[in-house]
Amino acid sequence: MHSPDERILRTWHANVAPWTDAVRRGEIASRVAVTNAAILGAIRSHAPRRILDLGCGEGWICHEVARDGIAAVGVDAIPGLIDAARAGHSVDGVPGTYAVHTYEAIAAGALIAEGYGTFDLIVCNFALFGNESVGALLKALPASLGHGGRLIIQTLHPVSARGDLPYEDGWREGSWAGFSDAFTDPAPWYFRTIGSWVALLRASGFALEALDEPCHPDTGAPSSLLLTLRADPVAGVVRTV
Repeated sequence: MHSPDERILRTWHANVAPWTDAVRRGEIASRVAVTNAAILGAIRSHAPRRILDLGCGEGWICHEVARDGIAAVGVDAIPGLIDAARAGHSVDGVPGTYAVHTYEAIAAGALIAEGYGTFDLIVCNFALFGNESVGALLKALPASLGHGGRLIIQTLHPVSARGDLPYEDGWREGSWAGFSDAFTDPAPWYFRTIGSWVALLRASGFALEALDEPCHPDTGAPSSLLLTLRADPVAGVVRTV
């Protein structure tokens, strides 16, 4: 029996080609209308020189920021997605930097051990769908941020994404509704309330700097939750009186 986190990886292994096609052809309506611009705007507002894109998928963020002269390292657990990212990255003839690592490996210090150094920004764009793996990853990330660095997370908006289910943490079944028939085996994902996200990040050593809710221009409904955080050495400390 596979754990939910293992099922997430299995799904992405199986859907490399349709996902890459959907992103590069602009077939995901919410991304085209709202969330792509939201994450790029958040990145550019900090004028970083070097970013880490965790769960980079087929590499579209790394490709885009390279056009701004920003150095980007893309990391994903799925070798096929990293292959697609490398093949698609051609900006002024400069190849992108990509690596295959699971979140568990990063939590164990893989990026530090391999000499990637620190970053001005770490970006997680719709890439944090697990539970235990995400918790372990987040606790490791402050060590990869340079002085004044920020973590930016864009994820499903809990209010819009909860459907008819209770507004409480827990695993939810996935769906490829709205995607092409080429997609198979939808993965489960771990639902967190806004309060739960903030508490998890604080326990991981981050302080919330900004919380944004990009809305769809037609419906006015929030399309995502966009969090900007800074490393805070005392954020995870339990204070006693």
